[in-house]
Amino acid sequence: MAGTLFTHGKFAFSPHLPAEADAIYIENGIISAIGTTQDLSLQLAGKDYRHVNWDGAYVLPGLVDSHMHLSMHGMKLSMLDFSDVTSKEEMIQLIRQRAEVTPAGEWIVGLNWNENNFDPPIPPLRTELDEITTQHPIYLTRTCFHAFLGNSLAFAKAGVTSSSPDPEAGSFGRDEAGELNGWIYEEASAAFTAVQPEPDYNTKKEAIRRACQDALRLGLTASHTEDLRFLGSIETMLQIYRELHAEGLHFRTHQLIFYTHLQEAQALGLRAGDGDEWLRIGAAKLFSDGAIGGRTALLQQPYSDAPHTRGMAIHTTAQLHEITSYARSLGYPIAVHAIGDGAADLTLSTMEAHPLQGISHLPDRFIHAQVLDQQLLGRMTQLPLIADIQPRFVASDFPWVMERVGAERTDYLYAWKKLMDAGVICAGGSDAPIEPLDPMLGIHAAVTRRRPYATEPAEGYLPQERLSIAEAVHLFTVGSAQAAGEEQERGSIHVGKAADFTVIDRDITTDSESLLQTAIRMTVVNGQVAYQA
Repeated sequence: MAGTLFTHGKFAFSPHLPAEADAIYIENGIISAIGTTQDLSLQLAGKDYRHVNWDGAYVLPGLVDSHMHLSMHGMKLSMLDFSDVTSKEEMIQLIRQRAEVTPAGEWIVGLNWNENNFDPPIPPLRTELDEITTQHPIYLTRTCFHAFLGNSLAFAKAGVTSSSPDPEAGSFGRDEAGELNGWIYEEASAAFTAVQPEPDYNTKKEAIRRACQDALRLGLTASHTEDLRFLGSIETMLQIYRELHAEGLHFRTHQLIFYTHLQEAQALGLRAGDGDEWLRIGAAKLFSDGAIGGRTALLQQPYSDAPHTRGMAIHTTAQLHEITSYARSLGYPIAVHAIGDGAADLTLSTMEAHPLQGISHLPDRFIHAQVLDQQLLGRMTQLPLIADIQPRFVASDFPWVMERVGAERTDYLYAWKKLMDAGVICAGGSDAPIEPLDPMLGIHAAVTRRRPYATEPAEGYLPQERLSIAEAVHLFTVGSAQAAGEEQERGSIHVGKAADFTVIDRDITTDSESLLQTAIRMTVVNGQVAYQA
């Protein structure tokens, strides 16, 4: 296979490269030489190679989203999406419009509503959804993916009545009279998803294809994803990604294995780190709590704005130890969703009780880490883990999150800077479809600690936790590579590393607001031009 010479680029966030370097030569997906366009062209004289002219564009190490869900992002692109809705009335109108064009009996599903953007902050509840339609079951997923809404027909389909008990790791919302109000929390959602039509193989495959193509369009060269709860089996997951690659899709994935599929992984002989340059197996994924928005994140002390609750533990301590012990026996690190400080304590205690050394070269993953304290941070620094953080949560969750947790917990709230300064390896992700997949929005949120184009507060929320632009880009390059145990292969532009590049139209090294106007010129994966504007 002929190599490729990329010329006339401006290398960003690569201070180790000579200032005059503007060209890279690629062979077999690996960076073979870095230098000037003139020098490399002379060295390659008489050799057969392809030539790609970057025409003065800025070249970053390939950006990688360290935490998202490709399958659900792909499904979101064809679902009712409430991401930009700012009132209950607007939400109702979108549902009504969908009901008018949906055959009777079919489910109306939507996602990404956030009542905290409404005034007052109340979504349409069961009776209001019933007023829209009694001919369609309605099932709506909150932006956190830990709380849901349904109409009466959806509850009937799920077999849930006002006398139904709450499941062990979930609950149904009720009004003062004890009647169902439409809210569904955590694992209580299982009854509703179980009665919805199962997407067929082609639907699942097309969702993954759409998501990967969208990621490439946004400059991502790879993502770390967990899709088994949607795809249903590891064999289906492997088949879909292999087929898409054979059909010409150039996108890398690092696949977390939801813990209920570990037995299948064992039967297939798969261990963490197995795979090739396109798909690799990662840690075992599990949840220790829910989300702050729905007050299901587990806190050590009650919520400041709801003193009757401190959230919800998804697993008992014994269950966490049992799952982790089994994962370790199969050679897997664990990747634990832990948002509240109560969940952080449970997660760290589990990791401390089941040492990772000698099990895998991959680190454990502490996912989200939104509410911490000094003692918890100190424990994190003593473990072989990475913090899998989502900077965009700052733009979505402030200021209301401060009312949830109270002033006494804000010192370590979304404390990315404290984590990095303490030496905790951090990787950056979006948690799409919960947040936008665009990595530039994630970098912007990490640097500004506020919403795009917002003028208040000018210094951002908890500005002591702001990152520099270089630190924020590091999350999506080196940090993501370290989370996957691939720092020797990817994450920076060096000879011998994979030829993954995100090519943009402007210099973002000094101006955070320029991130919002940045256009992706090209996405290069394994030396192949996978997307070009």
